[in-house]
Amino acid sequence: MADAEDVRRLALALPHAAEIDSDGFDFRVADKGFVWSYPERQPGRPRVIRTDIAVLYVGDEAEKQALLLGEPDLFFTTPGYQGLPLVMLRLAEVSVDRLDELVTDAWRMRAPAALLADLDDGARVP
Repeated sequence: MADAEDVRRLALALPHAAEIDSDGFDFRVADKGFVWSYPERQPGRPRVIRTDIAVLYVGDEAEKQALLLGEPDLFFTTPGYQGLPLVMLRLAEVSVDRLDELVTDAWRMRAPAALLADLDDGARVP
């Protein structure tokens, strides 16, 4: 079982990752978001930042569908994310090891090629 602090620890261990000011968590590499808290929107109600759910960048629609169909207990989406390469992850349902893999993959997809070598060279803080 993972939580927002695990997301924070794993994201900040990645080279050049930065947390921007937010009501939850929001991590970027080269000004591109790779994981953040889910801003839940319900009609007629104010937006609620859900730190028990992470939004992950997944790269493309094929990867998104593979995650949604392959692991529906972990991943979901909403109509507002239709057509976007993003999935929502239920943190309470994922292991920390799996979260590490997902956050690292999201970082790799958003980091410029020049920064990828920093991860491969072991610049990650455990």
